[in-house]
Amino acid sequence: MTESPAPLATERLLARFTAALPSYVTALWAHGSLAMGDYREGRSDLDLVAVVDTGGDGGGSEDRDGERELLAGVHRALIRDEPLARLLHCTYLSRSRLADAALDHFTWAHGEPFERPVTPVARQELLSRGRVLRGPSPASLLPPLGDGELAAFVRRDLREYWYPVAARPELWTEDIWVTLGMVTLARAAVTLREGRLVTKREALAELARMGAPAGVVEDVRALRYDPDPVPAAEPWRSRRGEEARAFIRAGIERVLANGGEAAAGAAGSVRVV
Repeated sequence: MTESPAPLATERLLARFTAALPSYVTALWAHGSLAMGDYREGRSDLDLVAVVDTGGDGGGSEDRDGERELLAGVHRALIRDEPLARLLHCTYLSRSRLADAALDHFTWAHGEPFERPVTPVARQELLSRGRVLRGPSPASLLPPLGDGELAAFVRRDLREYWYPVAARPELWTEDIWVTLGMVTLARAAVTLREGRLVTKREALAELARMGAPAGVVEDVRALRYDPDPVPAAEPWRSRRGEEARAFIRAGIERVLANGGEAAAGAAGSVRVV
């Protein structure tokens, strides 16, 4: 697949970040919007995965702490110099711990270090569309997903994370919950129905097919793609949140009950809970 370059500021940031990483970071890949062809500079996260090879799991905790502090320092330096770097997130996988998608790995994201897994969704993006910034390709290092692994993760994410979150009305006046929740449901529906991953732009068409509230979908589109989206004002902001979370809860119930088939007209069964 021929890779399309990102906007110039993003390409400069990626080049600077890649060059600043120590030599024991032997591979660096992009997934998410940057790899899937739906990247919006200044709005999309830069989702990266690196492979760290320090000769296996040898060395003590002090050695690992030193490596992590060095990596965190690279991110802090970039953020000081490059405003766009606040959106650059990277998870660092030890080469000896690549196979298990449930394992947590050192991560820098949202301006701080923590640990999280590289999920089956991220792995599938890497395997199918991942952009190589350093070293070998994802397919040469990451094992393929097992049968049903992607679908099982998507169902679990809907059931255990998004369904409870959509029951908390205090969250849904914020743009981030509305946009991410709506898009996640639509992308999950396609993955479970067709076994493929789609972009956020493609998710908008799926939301329309699912019967999502038109005003909410239009706000999601504007927040992602309009150069200067107009902030939602009350009372629409609160009503939008209620419509979004109600649609998401009903949509999750329908998607899971149908084994992934998100039937059109889901909005007809939406209720605010």
